Amino acid sequence: QVQLVESGGGLVQSGGSLRLSCAASGGIDSHNSMAWYRQAPGKQRELVAAIERRGTRNYKDSVKGRFIIYRDNTKNTVYLQMNSLTPEDTAVYYCNSGVQFSGTYYASDYWGQGTQVTVSS
Repeated sequence: QVQLVESGGGLVQSGGSLRLSCAASGGIDSHNSMAWYRQAPGKQRELVAAIERRGTRNYKDSVKGRFIIYRDNTKNTVYLQMNSLTPEDTAVYYCNSGVQFSGTYYASDYWGQGTQVTVSS
């Protein structure tokens, strides 16, 4: 059974940085990608960044140049380095293991428990 365990959220001031981690275990061999989503209060969950096992990355436009997604395949772990954070980045961040084809990420039903990121102004 796939398990995704996130860590690294917290409270940070505007302009600050945080790094999220997501460790995956279980049957993810058929998944070629991992991704980070976020959900702010009253809003739909949205894709923030995705990375294929071979390293191809995709980002939501509003985080390009500020966030970096990377992974350690030896540890089945994906990271999200978040820099220049703004209050608009405040959300619960979720990890997902899925597949990516032709630049489109397809989420699986496997989600982490979520980690809260709060950016104060």
